[in-house]
Amino acid sequence: MKEAMFYEKLGEKKVRCFLCAHHCHIQEGKRGICYVRKNVGGTLYSLVYGKVISMNIDPIEKKPLFHFLPASTSFSIATVGCNFRCEHCQNFEISQYPKEHEDIPGNEVTPEDIVEAAARNGCESISYTYTEPTIYFEFAYDCARLAREKGIRNIFVSNGYTSPEAAEVIAPYLDGNNIDLKGSDDFYKKICGARLEPVRETISIMRKRGVWVEVTTLIIPDYNDSEEDLRDIAQFIASVDPAIPWHVTQFYPTYKIMDKPRTPVKTLRKAREIGYAAGLKYVYEGNIPGEGGENTYCPSCKELLIKRFGFHIGEIRLKDEKCPKCGAVIDGVWK
Repeated sequence: MKEAMFYEKLGEKKVRCFLCAHHCHIQEGKRGICYVRKNVGGTLYSLVYGKVISMNIDPIEKKPLFHFLPASTSFSIATVGCNFRCEHCQNFEISQYPKEHEDIPGNEVTPEDIVEAAARNGCESISYTYTEPTIYFEFAYDCARLAREKGIRNIFVSNGYTSPEAAEVIAPYLDGNNIDLKGSDDFYKKICGARLEPVRETISIMRKRGVWVEVTTLIIPDYNDSEEDLRDIAQFIASVDPAIPWHVTQFYPTYKIMDKPRTPVKTLRKAREIGYAAGLKYVYEGNIPGEGGENTYCPSCKELLIKRFGFHIGEIRLKDEKCPKCGAVIDGVWK
């Protein structure tokens, strides 16, 4: 175990954790909502430091990040645990594991191990992903600082429930962050066990601190697919920065939401139209390869710039980070 960052002692061996927006008050011997931070004798510890449950080499497009070093690979890691309880989680076997078991599984590794493996495999970045990286913040933070020294980029794939204090600390070492913006506040309360506003705040903080941000919304039929919900999301993103790419992604039945069908393609098309109408420059349709909604087009002249099929890049036609036809600068991290 490693002593946690971002907590205060309250007396009577109680602590308050402010790593994420839940701000858990944790009694001695108990764990927080994430179930991977435990109060032991009045000191808060991370139970997952260096205990990696998943380790893979992924295409950057899988994160998804479409404007960040396209066609590169990212060394992707996770521990068990999450500070959400999303009923549609595709990685519930590891994200929800600590809520149902006492043990904390994972392979013992060091930040040096992770950075060395990323370099050895030719990965241009390390992604903290699969579960919620905020809950293994101490390990991600140590890895990210070391990776930065070695010239390797760092990416969070996050639910955005990081506290402002923690976001400010990690932002100088993050190069990219794909953040889920899932729906209305009511959706967050009912489906995720959280609230909307802290997620919005994290998106704003990350963008203001110079982190490249992309936003993903998994559209679930009858849950968050109304035009009002989608318009609210698109308008918020545009208010932060219209250059933030928005990924509107097809849902498929999983975990506790098995009674809804895959999201109709026409719903994704409508969401894309709503995004452009709100002023966004880049909107992508996810989980429907070959439909054309994954390609990058120039927001000025509509020239095809990056052709994709799923996670595969077919063609990149940028010239010095600009559209070769009209010369418009295309937002992103390209070098």
